[in-house]
Amino acid sequence: MKLWEGRFSKPSAKSLEEFNDSLPFDCKLWRADIKGSLAHVKMLGECGVIAKDEAEKITAGLESIYADIDEGKLELCGAEDIHSFVENELVARVGDAGKKLHTARSRNDQVATDFRIYVLDAYENLTRNLKNLVGSLVVMAERGVKYVMPGYTHLRKAQPMCAGHFFNAYSEMFLRDLERAAECAERCAVLPLGSGALAGTSYPIDRQLTARYLGFNSPCENSLDGVSDRDFVAEFLFVCSLIMAHLSRLCEDIILYSTEEFGYFEISDEYSTGSSIMPQKKNPDIPELMRGKTGRVYGHLMAILTCIKAVPLAYNKDLQEDKEGLFDAEKQVNSCLSVMAEMLPNITLKTERMQKAAESEFCCATDVADYLAKRGLPFRDAHATTGKIVRWCIENKRTLQNMKPEDYKKFSPLFDEDICKVVRAKACADARTSFGGAAQSSVKRNIKSIKKRVAKY
Repeated sequence: MKLWEGRFSKPSAKSLEEFNDSLPFDCKLWRADIKGSLAHVKMLGECGVIAKDEAEKITAGLESIYADIDEGKLELCGAEDIHSFVENELVARVGDAGKKLHTARSRNDQVATDFRIYVLDAYENLTRNLKNLVGSLVVMAERGVKYVMPGYTHLRKAQPMCAGHFFNAYSEMFLRDLERAAECAERCAVLPLGSGALAGTSYPIDRQLTARYLGFNSPCENSLDGVSDRDFVAEFLFVCSLIMAHLSRLCEDIILYSTEEFGYFEISDEYSTGSSIMPQKKNPDIPELMRGKTGRVYGHLMAILTCIKAVPLAYNKDLQEDKEGLFDAEKQVNSCLSVMAEMLPNITLKTERMQKAAESEFCCATDVADYLAKRGLPFRDAHATTGKIVRWCIENKRTLQNMKPEDYKKFSPLFDEDICKVVRAKACADARTSFGGAAQSSVKRNIKSIKKRVAKY
């Protein structure tokens, strides 16, 4: 039975039902729907809108439906949406009292409430998986704190840094994602229930009470906006999209650094695949697939933004398209976070290769310029002098590390014997002790801060 069919003289066309019905995907909302209905009927009973004994009967019926679905005893089928399914099942179990459940609400505010309940739970899962990933990054940062690796700009070797600095950089990204998720969850926790179809209700309900029962911060202050707002969907998908952007960057670095050409990382065999034709191949399929899924999640964000861009107030059927993309994005992001958290601690750091790379291609050149500047030469002049040294090394097939003090002194009398120690990669990295820098001491401080901040969520 459809909740609205009294107005119609003919049954729905089969093609309309197939096109219009949402139960195949919104069945995921069954927990949220029953939870919202339990709070609603409790409020109706407290406010005297329906009799206390009827409220108790409805509550018992809803709880039995919840238990049967949870235990797999009740199949979700035979209705146009999850809301109709639950109400029809309730009436079948408790009789006419069940028909009073929908007093002082519409499917418009009911749907919006159910989806917000679902998204709030989704934020909890997202937060848990983000925390686990940051934990894995911290493990890698602590493992790499004693070693150096090259840092890159323009994908060209730039300066040596403590290897832990690399992993901490990604922790900072995912910490921002945690913060963003928490902020968006706060905006999501605004209750539409009680807004009715669009204009509120004439029943003496207490929306603040319903909000408390459901753990929402407050009811919405405008019923018209309450039933039509889907900003919370767009925000969740934006959060997911940025998480995927950060994961994709991490995947790209892992893919590059695990190539034979770089050779800084080795992904465990457990998280690699092979080739059907080339027996020597060890492919980074997991990070490649995550990188590919990023576009899929971005697509869901663009879909909801396009969906809501011209929807007039208040509720319109366009908004039924708000769910499938979110369900898929949630699944993909949580899967990616979970697998990445597993894979990371199983990456081996090739520390000798990293050390050697950090001293090649003149990674320590900035420290030569800083050496001269600290001895009184204006930095621009020190920069120019160091550039000449680099050019001389290239022309003479030399490196900064195998130059002798007398070679340096040909370019400036400010050079002394200690310049040969300055241009060692570890010395260059450990010299960067500024707050947030790449020195071992700074990286250790950053690790402590990351642990403290992630513990708040």
